[in-house]
Amino acid sequence: MLKVENLSIQLGEFDLRNISFEVRTGEYFVLLGPTGTGKTVLIECIAGLHRPRRGRIFLNGRDVTDLPPEERDIAYVPQDYALFPNLTAFENIAFGLRVRKLPDSIVQAKVFELANWLRITYLLDRLPLTLSGGEKQRVALARALIVEPKILLLDEPLAAVDEQTRDRLCRELKTIQRQTGATFLHVSHNFEE
Repeated sequence: MLKVENLSIQLGEFDLRNISFEVRTGEYFVLLGPTGTGKTVLIECIAGLHRPRRGRIFLNGRDVTDLPPEERDIAYVPQDYALFPNLTAFENIAFGLRVRKLPDSIVQAKVFELANWLRITYLLDRLPLTLSGGEKQRVALARALIVEPKILLLDEPLAAVDEQTRDRLCRELKTIQRQTGATFLHVSHNFEE
């Protein structure tokens, strides 16, 4: 599924060298490490937001190293969830489908189906400012999942929630991954996740 081969990335004084690993199709893979070690830089490079100095990134055997983010079929949920503050939860979730110019009837059906499945239909009319950390996380997850990516990159997805919510959301993420069969790459500094 995902193969990172001898990847080296330099951003200013920060330098990652010779990173290699593989994630199998349908796997929930956790990349664990202390804060400040480059986990975010690494997944941003996999997503296409940074160019590596050396090394290659393969997705289903295809070299995607030099492809722009929109051509990689990867969904990325950053640590702060990056929800559009001026859009409702519904429009945040629908964003990727609208970019693909799908008809409104299909967009509506897909958003409601996924929101129902994630138990967030009651959030659809709300703006991100009115959502809790756990609610934002589920809306961001829905926005990523709705485009059916080959792999979902999650950057510290549970860092902004309290311990009780984190434990529940961690179980939910694993359940969602099993039920969708999607491949997840979850970055964390927290061994308990």
